Amino acid sequence: MARSINFILSKGSTPPAPALEDSLQRALLRAQVIVDEAAGRHVTNQAMLLQLDMLRDAVHKGSYALDSFRYQPHSAEDDDDRGQPARRSVPLFIATCAKIPRCSRGGTRILAQLREALDRLSSMVADADVLVLFLTSYPRQYRQPYGAHLMLEHCMFGRHMETEHVISFLLHAQQPSHGAEEPEVLPIVGPGRVGKTTLVTHVCKDERVRDHFSEIVLLNDLDFTDAELAALGQRCSNSNSRDGKFLVVVEVAGDFNEDAWSRLYSASKRWAQRGSKIIVTSRSDKITKVGTAQVVL
Repeated sequence: MARSINFILSKGSTPPAPALEDSLQRALLRAQVIVDEAAGRHVTNQAMLLQLDMLRDAVHKGSYALDSFRYQPHSAEDDDDRGQPARRSVPLFIATCAKIPRCSRGGTRILAQLREALDRLSSMVADADVLVLFLTSYPRQYRQPYGAHLMLEHCMFGRHMETEHVISFLLHAQQPSHGAEEPEVLPIVGPGRVGKTTLVTHVCKDERVRDHFSEIVLLNDLDFTDAELAALGQRCSNSNSRDGKFLVVVEVAGDFNEDAWSRLYSASKRWAQRGSKIIVTSRSDKITKVGTAQVVL
């Protein structure tokens, strides 16, 4: 009988307010750590994004409940101070009796909100164990606030979408339609001084790209001699001997020379290993017909 009574009392009793406040604050910190970590990852799973949105919403509601609990006594005292001159003529015992039920109902309501926010947040943090495990498999977002932007008539435009498109092309596996000796080509077309070179530079500086390719070669134009082409082939062949892929970036400043491009691409078939890629930038839209991937404009 004593154990039964103690069990009923433990179920029906509410933890003291300071304990609820401390528990909710710690739960908010744990949830905020998960949300901040996910914000720095490139998460593409829609179910994970939905779960993160629900967790973020629970953090906001829990913070609101915690602030409402913390600032309630100050609001009550301010109300008493503001209303004190108007209640001077009311007897003390009548004013006290009229005030106690109102404060009790308000305090009980806020404590109930505090408990509800704590239960919901604790449950969601416990369910986020698998979410945290999968977060580590997603790459971090490399933030470059102003380096990947371009200026046009005093207006700044971000190139993050184009950057991710180029990186995705470089990192994805080679299509089965292309042979082992045919590197894929990505054309980047645009007028002068719009940021084509800047875009490619930031892509090549990305750690994911540098770790993926053993050699990154930059050609300023298609105007090269046979000796330079042979030296380039020897350089890429050395990369192939280390079982690595190479990336060739060709910046065409003038008109697109189709004969020179045919020589370069034919030679690259002899050096290329599966996974090697070529990026061609030019003002001329003629390079679109030599591309094997969607052009970047």
